[in-house]
Amino acid sequence: MNEKKILIHSIAFSPDGVSTAYLYNDIAIALKNAGYEVVVLTTTPHYNIVPAVIKKQPLSKHLLGLYYTSEYNGIKVLHVTQKKFKSTILRMLGFVYWHTLSLILGLKEKRIDLILSPSPPLSIGFINLIIGRLKKAKVIYNVQEIYPDFLIEQGNLKSGIIIRFLKWLERFVYNKSDAVTTIDQIFYNIISPRFVCPKKLHIIPNFVDTALYRPLSKETIKLCRDVFKNSNALKVMYAGNIGHAQDWDPLIQAALYLKDDPIEFYVIGEGVMKEYLSSQVKTKSLNKVHVLPYQPRELMPHLLAFSDIQFIFMSKEMENHGFPSKVYTIMASAKPLLVCSGEQTPIVNFLSQFTCAKLITTNDNNNKINEITSFLKTISKDELKKMGENGFNEVQKNYSKEAVSQQYIQLVQQLLN
Repeated sequence: MNEKKILIHSIAFSPDGVSTAYLYNDIAIALKNAGYEVVVLTTTPHYNIVPAVIKKQPLSKHLLGLYYTSEYNGIKVLHVTQKKFKSTILRMLGFVYWHTLSLILGLKEKRIDLILSPSPPLSIGFINLIIGRLKKAKVIYNVQEIYPDFLIEQGNLKSGIIIRFLKWLERFVYNKSDAVTTIDQIFYNIISPRFVCPKKLHIIPNFVDTALYRPLSKETIKLCRDVFKNSNALKVMYAGNIGHAQDWDPLIQAALYLKDDPIEFYVIGEGVMKEYLSSQVKTKSLNKVHVLPYQPRELMPHLLAFSDIQFIFMSKEMENHGFPSKVYTIMASAKPLLVCSGEQTPIVNFLSQFTCAKLITTNDNNNKINEITSFLKTISKDELKKMGENGFNEVQKNYSKEAVSQQYIQLVQQLLN
């Protein structure tokens, strides 16, 4: 009898250099190692394009570039051409093109037993249900962010007709999928009332590659010393997408108050808010705030080791609908966190269990800035080290790649048997 075949359908996968890609790279390998045949349906790299990674995983053109193929650790990967467009119309057309060709390529695959995919976008779940119905395959939908809630609260969605349609689509995808997973108890509490049968909803957290993300000594750090200079200053860092999910004003205000203190801020990455942040740094002469380009994944453990504390300031619109996967990588690297987010939000709910983070939950901006600056001015490096060790111990026990991947494998086995 042939081995069971799993289709992973994700908007991002290797060689794209984003957190969703890294997460599903590891899930794909775990399923393959568990004895399943795995094929991936995704896009061409368009979030963080890393030439060195693409060189290791070259893409082969098919049908004059309508789609591409590559191989990732013995796994076949189908890439539908996708680009970042500034034009809203071009983005919408690109989205329709991606979904249309993904549906065709998915149906073209011989024999599929199960489909697994993460959100966003919500529409990917609908495409999977069509493929699943026609292929008689089970469907697992993984809720990484809650849509359309996020779009509504961010103010990007105002049309009542579109909102009603998306809410209908959300419930349709949830209830027609064979299983739905989400990453946090708060997410579970928000979306479980939207199910006819809540038993199909499961909590499976995200995880971290503890072989890659691990504590490093200062002596083994491999970074450009012209940029990352040795000093006794407290080094406060954020590395990731510089977008709307983060609130950048507290950083700017705190840096202004701390201009004369031995504290350096590092913001590393790309995103739609990078230009705004850079302009604020320049306008306000924040010489101790360093806004730097995206760095390859293999350098991330070194960046984390260079820092004394990592910060995550969640935007009001996103704080209830997303959970930054970098939380796990920071903890795995034995670094503490400085987090601004409201009470009863996923990141606060998670981190409040452990003594590895300073959590600032006030909604008052002045109080928030006062708490940030007071903490950074008074905390010692020894105290920060102890906080980092607390987080490291928790990740090793419960959030390693091996431990969480096994939960996905068990769910797949349950559905297929």
